[in-house]
Amino acid sequence: MSENLNVASNLSVANLRADVWSTTRYLPLSLLSFNAGLLFSARTIFALVTARWLNIGTELGVLAGFTFAAGLAAIAMLGAFGVRHHAGYTPWTSRPLRWVILYLTFSGCSLFWTASVSVTSSALYWFSLVGDVSIVILLVRGDGSEQVVDSLLKGYIAGSCALAAIAWMMPTAADLRLGDIDYFNTNQIGNLCALSLLMYSFLVTRGHVVWHIVQWFLGVTLLRSLSKATLAAFIMCLLYRFIRDASIPRRKKWRLASLTVVLTLSFWTLLSAYYDVYTTAGNQAETLTGRTAIWAWTLDAALKKPWLGNGFDAMWKVAPPFGGEQFEARHAENELLQQFFAYGLCGVVLMIGIYGSLYRRIRALPLDAERIALTSFLIYVAIRGLAEAEPFDLLLPLWLVTALALILQQSGRRQATAPSKPSAPASVNAVAGVLKGST
Repeated sequence: MSENLNVASNLSVANLRADVWSTTRYLPLSLLSFNAGLLFSARTIFALVTARWLNIGTELGVLAGFTFAAGLAAIAMLGAFGVRHHAGYTPWTSRPLRWVILYLTFSGCSLFWTASVSVTSSALYWFSLVGDVSIVILLVRGDGSEQVVDSLLKGYIAGSCALAAIAWMMPTAADLRLGDIDYFNTNQIGNLCALSLLMYSFLVTRGHVVWHIVQWFLGVTLLRSLSKATLAAFIMCLLYRFIRDASIPRRKKWRLASLTVVLTLSFWTLLSAYYDVYTTAGNQAETLTGRTAIWAWTLDAALKKPWLGNGFDAMWKVAPPFGGEQFEARHAENELLQQFFAYGLCGVVLMIGIYGSLYRRIRALPLDAERIALTSFLIYVAIRGLAEAEPFDLLLPLWLVTALALILQQSGRRQATAPSKPSAPASVNAVAGVLKGST
């Protein structure tokens, strides 16, 4: 009898260990995917390197980004079509990816009527967007979405950490914020840190191995960047996760909240000095009154072409300089307004289609930490999009939308094909009952 009980207890421990190991996924690192994520992050600084450090202009920095992406796409293509294991994989059934392809198609067609000062240069940026999405699809076809997304996000996080370290070493701007106002500004730094932190949280919820020191370094850099819209959006994501995620212990929530207060107080002198500069001598384009002028002009120009918009990259060097500083707007400082200006009502529908389909796919997941982490991406872009935009891309980059859509597609396929089976404790009890009955 004692021997049977020992067998039952050993089976219980074995099942418990199996459950623990099944929640931690030690995936092999895909070097190609890691480099892709590194490129998506690091190319933000290419123009700064060539313009400020090498003093050879920005063109070579932009071309370097295109060249690296093209080389990476070629290697990914060879790898994708050289592997038979995923040869039958068809990502086109993913609805968010279909919206992404439709968005790229329409934005490419808009080059025929764009108001851009250089259609050739604008076309290169559009091909860059297409290349980013293609790289992700090819990588997933070659190695599978699980390994690719894990390595891709880790590469992006690693690149953001390197850029954050560079930002700390750069001279402080006149308004006391990090970065170079022309080529690597504080909003770009803050966005890199915030997106990387959201990626970090997503990887943690999936049980992937990450570096714990990363979250603190990126968090401090995000606070030091003083990017107002980015900070506000990220704080809302934190509050949402603290309220909805029951998997985070209450003690940990209090500890994180206390550390946030301590960090804020430690930067209080800097925050106070920045507030004085912002309200007295700040760049008008960075203030609310400056943004309202950009919004007013953009809305007026958009209403003149309400259906198809002004085209891809139609604002740079076309919009008049704003304020006493003669600020040249690169985008509309509002994502919804930017899409309406560039692509008219069609652009608004496409943007809602991308975010809406991604949201519906996330809502189909069970309510757990992973679903909350994915929802945080949408909360982040919704809040930040009130005062920020991208000249070519969405605030949630199309390559990232593609990666998340493909990993969600795999999760849905796994849930649909997974056979129903009893839980570990039930199976252990059944074995123990049989053993007891045999005695």
